Amino acid sequence: MASSKKKDSNQYPGAGSKNTGKAKGALPKNAQDLAKENMPTFADKIMAFHRCLRYDGSLPPGFAVLNPMQQTPGVLDIMERFYQKYYHDHKVRKFIIGINPGRHGAGTTGIPFTDSKRLRTICGIDTQLPSTHEVSAHFIYDMIAAYGGVKAFYQDVYIQSMFPLALVREGSSGRLVNCNYYDDPALTEAVMPYMCRQLKAQVEFGVDQSTAYILGKKNAGFFARLNEKEKLFEKMVVLPHPRYIQQYRSKEKDLFIDEYIQSLKQPA
Repeated sequence: MASSKKKDSNQYPGAGSKNTGKAKGALPKNAQDLAKENMPTFADKIMAFHRCLRYDGSLPPGFAVLNPMQQTPGVLDIMERFYQKYYHDHKVRKFIIGINPGRHGAGTTGIPFTDSKRLRTICGIDTQLPSTHEVSAHFIYDMIAAYGGVKAFYQDVYIQSMFPLALVREGSSGRLVNCNYYDDPALTEAVMPYMCRQLKAQVEFGVDQSTAYILGKKNAGFFARLNEKEKLFEKMVVLPHPRYIQQYRSKEKDLFIDEYIQSLKQPA
């Protein structure tokens, strides 16, 4: 169904051991530093993953996948600049797991919850991409500002989604509109094995496996079933989805920002 193969699970250093974010010091500091110099950085692992990311499996009629890494010239270069700027290290990060990217966020830029507007004005990455505005990005970057800014946030947190590419379907007018992987049972069944493989590959980047931070209650239900089988994380924390907050609870946004930050900064 999908083009990813099981060998992906052995692609990254440290495969097979659960990372709980706790130091396991065995080597002298100078030996540790020397070893790290010869290891891929978090950014290197992210980019190796995304350069090969494609979905070649089947989908129910009326659904399609948008893959800017393969379909939009220059996106991989933009991603390289972003991830080398904020992830060029060997830090263990907490993993926020969304649903699947929207057309105007990662569906355009390749970077989760980051539209081209905020990529330029907040992250300092100039591009030739069309100016896009994503509702969820508005909340995420307000939260990031409250967290301490992009540098502080991204050195602590890695974000992706259960299905890491944008999903669209034909709307009533015939135009493509965003959809979620769980909107249609046949769609969910088609993409679930692929989602499992891609999450397992990303865990091997060096994320903290003590806790997964899941956006949206329905998304959390599917993640819980997957995690019960695969044992990727010890527990999960469910956070309200940014789009829900912006669309229906925007007057209480500051309370939700506090909820995010308290959850993410709580010791494992």
